[in-house]
Amino acid sequence: MIKKMTQSNINDYNKPYDGFTVIGRIVPRYEDGIWSYLEEIFEEHYIKQYEMESIDNSYIDDKNKAVYLYYEEDQCTGQIRLRENWNGFALVEEISVAKGSRNKGIGTALINKAVEWAKQNSLMGLMLETQDVNLFACRFYAKNNFIIGAVDSILYSKFPTAHEKAIFWYNRFKIIDNF
Repeated sequence: MIKKMTQSNINDYNKPYDGFTVIGRIVPRYEDGIWSYLEEIFEEHYIKQYEMESIDNSYIDDKNKAVYLYYEEDQCTGQIRLRENWNGFALVEEISVAKGSRNKGIGTALINKAVEWAKQNSLMGLMLETQDVNLFACRFYAKNNFIIGAVDSILYSKFPTAHEKAIFWYNRFKIIDNF
C-alpha cells in the first residue's frame, strides 16, 4: 500500500534506506544524438551507503513536493521523494526500497505513483540522477522507461569517489511543441 507522507507517518521516512551493492558500472556512450551504454562488472563487489537525509514539513505542506511511502502490512519498506523541477519535469530526489523487500515490484509501484503525481501536476515527465556504479538502479530505470539524457563526469570530483559519473535519467511522457 502506498501512502502520502503526512505528519502522522513522517517518522517512517528513511526507514527503508539500506544502501546498495556495487557490482559494476554502466559505461555510457553518446553517438548520433542517442545515449547507449555497456555494463562493466567488477571482480570485487562492495556496499555503498550514504548518510540519511532529514526531511522537513515542506514535503507535506508544499503542493510542488511530495513523499510517498510504501507499506507491507505496517512496515515502511519503500519511499520516493519528489518535487517539481524548474525544467517542467518531476525530479525524483530519492527512491529506496529496503533490502529484504527488493525485487517485489515496490520500486515500480513507487515510480508509477510518481508518474501519476507528475501528470496531476501537468509535468512532462520524471527525471533523476544516479551514479554509474549503481548498476542495479541503472537497470531498474532502463526497465521502467527511463533513458539517459546526460552524463556529468565532474559532479562528484570533490569526493573520494571522484571517479564516479553522474547519470541523468529521463522518463518523458508529455511532448511539448518543438521539443
